[in-house]
Amino acid sequence: MIKLALFARFEAKPGKEKDVAAFLNTGLQLANQEAGTPIWFALQLGPSVFGVFDAFHDETGRQAHLTGEIAKALMANAETLFAGPPTIDKIDVLGLKNDGSV
Repeated sequence: MIKLALFARFEAKPGKEKDVAAFLNTGLQLANQEAGTPIWFALQLGPSVFGVFDAFHDETGRQAHLTGEIAKALMANAETLFAGPPTIDKIDVLGLKNDGSV
């Protein structure tokens, strides 16, 4: 059962919006390799604002994700791509509906 999540939000530097979108596409490939990350969404919240929502069964999966390859790539590219440091919120999931079609 999904119990925990993360929401990361970041703003692209001017002119870097397409680069951030491409970076997130690469992030999807990395997320698919993480057994402890069953849910991962890359989001565009506005013209230059992006986010990632991911969810986990337990704290072990969340911590593995926070110290995994996606997090390393995010921090390594932050100065080049983002207008400021990303914000990352830890979330407790209170409910979940998934009809299995996705």
